[in-house]
Parts: sequence; C-alpha cells; structure tokens
Amino acid sequence: MSDELKKGLEGVLVAESELSYIDGDAGRLVYRGYDIEDLARDASYEEVLYLLWHGELPTADELDEFEADMASNRTVDDDVLALVEDLAAADEEPMAALRTAVSALSAHDPDADADPQDTEVNLAKGKRITAKIPTIIAAFTRLRDGDDPVEPREDLDHAANFLYMLNDEEPDDVLAETFDMALVLHADHGLNASTFSSMVTASTLSDLHSALTSAVGTLAGPLHGGANQNVMEMLQEVDESGKEPVRWVKDALDNGERVAGFGHRVYNVKDPRAKILGEKSEELGEAAGDTKWYETSVAIEEYMKEEKGLAPNVDFYSATTYYQMGIPVDIYTPIFAMARAGGWIAHVLEQYEDNRLIRPRARYVGPKDQEFTPLDER
Repeated sequence: MSDELKKGLEGVLVAESELSYIDGDAGRLVYRGYDIEDLARDASYEEVLYLLWHGELPTADELDEFEADMASNRTVDDDVLALVEDLAAADEEPMAALRTAVSALSAHDPDADADPQDTEVNLAKGKRITAKIPTIIAAFTRLRDGDDPVEPREDLDHAANFLYMLNDEEPDDVLAETFDMALVLHADHGLNASTFSSMVTASTLSDLHSALTSAVGTLAGPLHGGANQNVMEMLQEVDESGKEPVRWVKDALDNGERVAGFGHRVYNVKDPRAKILGEKSEELGEAAGDTKWYETSVAIEEYMKEEKGLAPNVDFYSATTYYQMGIPVDIYTPIFAMARAGGWIAHVLEQYEDNRLIRPRARYVGPKDQEFTPLDER
C-alpha cells in the first residue's frame, strides 16, 4: 500500500466506469460516448436516463414505454406527502426535507426488501424514485409558501411536469425545453462527492433508497450542490450594492471573499455546461427584454478570467437561468438533486454489478504509547 497521502482523494482512481468522461483540459463532458453538447440540444432528460441506465439510446418505442412508466410513478404516497407538509410547516431547509422524504419513500416501495444487487428490481426502483423526487420538491415548495400541492400530470414530460407542479401552470415550450436541457446537463458528472457517497453506501450492500439518501445529504453542502444558490445570492448582492460588477468583485476579493461559481476540481478551462447554460441565460434575458443578469455574469466572468485565470463552472450560469425562469433560489440545489438522481442510480448500478466494499485507510498521526490512568486517579 502506498504511504502517499491524497487529501480529499484528489487524483486517486478508485473505480472504472462507462458512464461519463471528463476532459478537464479540453473542457469536454461525455455520457457513454456522446458529447454533452449533442445530448443537451437533441436529447430529452428521459432519453439520457435510458442511456445512463441501459447503456444505449432508446428506440422510439422503447422511449415511449420508458416515459409512460416514469410518468405513471409520479404520485407520492399520502403518508410521504403528509411528512413533506410537516417539514414545510417546520420551515425545514429544502435539501434536508428532500433527504428525509427520499428516505421515507422506501416505506412504500413494493421492492423495498428485495436483493440490493437485483438489477431489474433496482431499475424499477430507480424509475420510481426519480419520478417522485420532482413531486416532493414541488409539493414542499408550494406548501411552505402557503399553497396546495399540484397533482402530477402523465401527459407532460419530466421537465414540463415539474414546472407545472411548481407553478400550477403549464410552462410554455421555451421554458420547458430550457429546463429539460438543464436536467440533461446535470444528470451525471463522474465521481463527484455525492455520487461517491452513494457508491460507498451501496458498496456495503445497503439498498438504493439508502444510497440516494446519502447522495442527497452530500449534495446539500455549499462546496458541492449549494454553490448555485450562492451564485444567485451573490449576483443579487451585486445588483443591490449599486456598484459596477467588476468593482464589486474587486472589493470582495480585497476583503478575502470568494467569488461563487468559479473554479472546479476537474476542469482547468470553462465548464462546457456553463457555456451551454450561458447561452440559455442570454436567450431568456432577451426574451424578457432584460439582459441585466446575463450582462452582469459576463462582466464578472471576463474579469475573473483575465485577473485570476479562473473559468466559470456550471453553477455560475445555471443560477441566472433558473432565476429568469422564476424558480425560487433556495430550491436550486434540490433541482440539482432531481437531475443528478439519474447519475447516482447509474453509478450505484455499476457498483452493485462489480461490488467491493469501499474502505480507504487514514494515516494515524496521534500518540501510540499513552499509559492508562484509572478513573479514580484522574
């Protein structure tokens, strides 16, 4: 065993995967061989789920069946919905509420006690979990805002149905397509922290619900999924300050503050997902006749690149894209989880197929020769 210490497991290979490939120097992201640009523009989220879970793009008939099965599983059991209502009444944080509700789903899953390594069972479970997460998020958001939950519809796709449940209004084509693209872009991204935590849980042969509960809890951290909310709150602060964006950033950096949405553990150049979402942010601003948020973002991006050599990550432009769609800022991270559930499930399926307990070691740096003193002598 090597004695070299790798804090945060940076650069350490711990698994082989056929799911997503990241070239951090070229700014390239690939799902099972397909460039993210092609998938984001031409494939639906359901198509990408099928690709991640089954290893190939579906035929038209396969996609129809897959979509229908997903849509039929959107309704959440009354007991889980009551739990969500209690959490909303208690003013729980959205990600904490989602974590609790995802765990509670297992109590009503018909395959809850099945063999955790049964692939067909896990695919069925995965559909149910992925289909219900949007219902949970929308219901929680409406309940905490004093509105009644909206029943899911089976005639809308995954993205459009969520926006419908959130706003009690069917979204127009532009909003539905933009949101679907955002889900595709966030569906998978290698062994990020939340994906790895789901795999660690699965490696113990715990069940799929436990693995996804672990992942949701990990994504909640501000150094992972919480970054997109931080970006929008920063941009709002810039706007409220009355300062020019570059002036605000200079002052923030002089005060030792971080500028949210920049830097990435893997990418050394601009995140390809940020490029695509930046274009969408601009389009939404132009359609609304107000490009303020996009222009502010571009000014900050250019300054950070020229002065600090840092490029934006996906959170930087997902923030303004969601904001211009009217989505509440504090559910940006739950939406991230809604999209990433597909990738989590795919990685857990891979883990189960070739399982080995994930059990790293730590270098001990404490004392070794302490003499024990009995309690009555201390």
